[in-house]
Amino acid sequence: MRSKKVTKRILPPDPLFGSKLLHRFINRVMKDGKKTLAQNLVYKALEQIREESKQDPLKVFETAIANVVPKMEVRPRRIGGASYQIPVEVRGDRKESLAIRWILVSAEARSNKEYHSFDKKLAAELLDAANNTGAAIKKKEDIQKQANANRAFSHFRW
Repeated sequence: MRSKKVTKRILPPDPLFGSKLLHRFINRVMKDGKKTLAQNLVYKALEQIREESKQDPLKVFETAIANVVPKMEVRPRRIGGASYQIPVEVRGDRKESLAIRWILVSAEARSNKEYHSFDKKLAAELLDAANNTGAAIKKKEDIQKQANANRAFSHFRW
């Protein structure tokens, strides 16, 4: 049993757009504590979105995250020696975390022929996610299909 409940740190909003969600996103992009580099990459990507789509980049970013957020996921549960994939609803903070992770992974996996730098890949992936296309959206739909396929085991929920 745990002795104390973990207190959740409250992140300050990012300096340029004033968005807490964008600040979480920048923190996920950051590697080896190089926050300035991560900020530059994300802000360059947002600037490219502004140039390409002629829309507010923060709105496009928030739409992209909202489109990728999953509603259901499957979690393994052992019952009587067998492991079942049980569909469960995704809770609040985990939804955003998964969406951010999937967008970054699919941006990283984009081909190097069209895009040479990470900021271009990220901008393209965010635009795709905002338009309900792209690898991150496909990942969300795959998870949703898996949850629907395993609905028969939903009575094992704990």
